[in-house]
Order: sequence, then C-alpha cells, then structure tokens
Amino acid sequence: MAKIRDIVSILENIAPRGYQESYDNAGLITGTHNTEVSGILITLDCVEAIIDEAIEKHCNLIVAHHPIVFKGLKQLNGKNHVERTIIKAIKNDIAIYAIHTNLDNVYNGVNAKIAEKLELTNVQVLAPKPDTLLKLEAYIPEEHTEAVLEALHQAGAGQIGNYSNCSFSIKGTGTFKPESEANPSIGESGKQEYVQENKVELIFPRVLESKIINTLKNAHPYEEVAYYVQPIHNINQEIGSGMIGELATPKTSEEFLIHLKTKMNLKAIRYTHLESNRIRKVAICGGAGSFLLGKAKSKSADAFVTADFKYHEFFDSEEKIMIADIGHYESEVYTKELIDGFIREKIANIATYLSEVNTNPVKYF
Repeated sequence: MAKIRDIVSILENIAPRGYQESYDNAGLITGTHNTEVSGILITLDCVEAIIDEAIEKHCNLIVAHHPIVFKGLKQLNGKNHVERTIIKAIKNDIAIYAIHTNLDNVYNGVNAKIAEKLELTNVQVLAPKPDTLLKLEAYIPEEHTEAVLEALHQAGAGQIGNYSNCSFSIKGTGTFKPESEANPSIGESGKQEYVQENKVELIFPRVLESKIINTLKNAHPYEEVAYYVQPIHNINQEIGSGMIGELATPKTSEEFLIHLKTKMNLKAIRYTHLESNRIRKVAICGGAGSFLLGKAKSKSADAFVTADFKYHEFFDSEEKIMIADIGHYESEVYTKELIDGFIREKIANIATYLSEVNTNPVKYF
C-alpha cells in the first residue's frame, strides 16, 4: 500500500517545493510521511467541510492547492476556521498536503491546465524565472565518461527546453598524485599520474543540486571527484509565472468571452473594453495575476485571463488589452483534475476523489 511519502514524492517530482514563492507554505502540513494512505481527497481549499468530506469518503490524506496555514500558528484553540480545520484533521488522523505556487510555477502546472481548457496553442511561460539553473563542470576519465553522463542525464541534468541529454565535453589530461592514505582507483600512492579525461559541462535545475552531485559522486570512478558548480543567469523557459498562447483562429471580444465562459464554466466575467476587438494571443494566470499585466502587454497579448484585479488596476488595460477577471476559485478549480491525473499516472490502485464541496467563499446573485 502506498504511503504518504510516495504521494509526496510523485507531486514534488513534478513541482519541487524549491519553486514555491517565499511567502508560501507548500508541503505536508499535518500528518507523517510513513502513514499508509487509505484514500486521497483532492481539493482547491482545505476547510472544515473538506475534513468532513474526507471522513465520509474514508480518506486520510487531503491534497489541496491552497495551504490552510500560511503563517505560524501560536495557538490551537479553535478561535478561527484555520485552527478549527487543523484541530479536526489531527483528531481524525487526516494528513493535509499543499501544492501551491510551486505548481503554479512549473510548465505543466496550473496555467497549463487553463491553457488546455481554453484550447490554446504555442503555449509558453509568460514570465520565466532567472537564477533557477546551475552549471556543472566535472572531469571524468575517457572510458567512464559515457556512463557518468548517462547517470547525470537520468538524474535530471542536461535538459534544455525540448532537448534532453545535452552536454559539452572537451578532452584533456588530468594529473594527480595519491597520498599514502588514499585508495585510488587509478594510479599508485606517491606517484604522479597522468590520465586522459573529458571535461564535461551540463546545465541542471537548482532544485536538483544535491541529487546531481550525489549522482556524480556515485557514478564517478574516482575516490575524490573534481567538479565545480556555478550559478548562471540564463532564463529558465520551463519555470515561471503565467502562460501565453494563441487561439487556433482569432475571435471578436464577444466570441472570446462566450468561449471563455463556456470552457471555464463561468457565471460572470469582469472585463475591460478592447479597442481592436480582435483576440488571438491570450495570456493567463491562475489566481491573483495583476502583477503580470505589464508582462502580458509587453508580449502583445490581446487578452489576459486571471483573477483578483482591483478596480483601479482595470484602468491599466488602456483598452490595448482585454483584462478578463474570472474569479480566483474559477480560475484554479480545474487544478483538482490536474493533481488527480499526476497521482493516477503513477499509482493506479489507490482511491482518489475530487472534492464535491464548493469551497468558493464568493457567491453570485
């Protein structure tokens, strides 16, 4: 039977916690990693009604997009909905796991699901993040280079966009003298050695640093491995905020709003007027996305689909881009399907349920 650690591993291989924003609290909030999973309830928000639903469905793990705890709790006496939810979860041995902005920031995450629902093509990350990549330089004996590179590629190094197993190598001569206490795989103690080696270079995500270095050391034949890790400022096109893509055919503003309302099952859209009345390129951001308006405009998006715009922020569209505010819950509710798909792809014989509780605190009349 799968344990909580297995589910956590699946989800964090897709959306490592290193990609969450600084204010966030993704991860296992209640529960222990060694607990066997009886069932998984997947939800957007974790509130008291969700704990009740988990009990009813015999689920001892809740996977939520939004963390129930953002800030430190100094007391647990049930004075607000956060404390009551945590108390009820602990009393009923229910673990809560949150996968939030780390899932927002990966290429196949929340925004990819919205792009899929809207049938967008040529999809790219709207605001790619810098400083998420590192470069490894390592020196490997020629006869071992292929095997070490294969191990590094399997660990996640050398992926650049749609290209895998990427590396650079150059031949040279490595020299060293093992000391008396050394146990060299090549050479003899006290004797200067000269070995034909390859200097190899690979790029890898910063979040995989420990894994990559451990893989290098385990696969390398030397007792002491010569390597360097350097930060690089290349933009990581696979990681970042929002997405942008294109409709198969342009639509008028009215046609696009109908398309948006139908595909996302919306009751209402707050939107701005678009001077050109032609929409082809669409930017998206699940949840609160007003911080990306400038980026959407700079990428010549005709429409920006997101949520939580304030009144005065709508003026910033200047009728050059349609802001379509569809609501926070509405923009991210299909994240439940996304998470369910990730788990089912890896573990088929486990009970997963999409929450039937509408946790949206906003009502429409």
